[in-house]
Amino acid sequence: MDIHNIANAEPFTTKDGSEIRELLAHRNSSIRNQSLAEARLPEGAQTTSHFHPKTEEIYYILAGSGTMRIGQESRAVGPGDAIAIPPGEEHQITNSGVGILKFICCCAPGYEHDDTVLCEPDRAPSE
Repeated sequence: MDIHNIANAEPFTTKDGSEIRELLAHRNSSIRNQSLAEARLPEGAQTTSHFHPKTEEIYYILAGSGTMRIGQESRAVGPGDAIAIPPGEEHQITNSGVGILKFICCCAPGYEHDDTVLCEPDRAPSE
């Protein structure tokens, strides 16, 4: 049985610049086709605009407030919001509130640095 507590998860920085604590993935459990992590962005911070060619993501906001951009659309997000991010869609999340923006990231297949493509400012991903 694989049970991991957030208090024991070592943080690391993803390619897009967010600090995550991976809870379940192929690296630490029997899970093979997805990953679950908690991400944290300090006040005023944002991830680097990026996309994942293979991976679909779900962000679930736990605490704080921010702005989520997918493609050209931006919306305010806060606790209780679940955000669907399809593969290939350029996206970025910004902490526009007070305190830490904390959210869950579910990735299928599981998160890998190699499946993260950073975008230049004002440039959409090319096919």
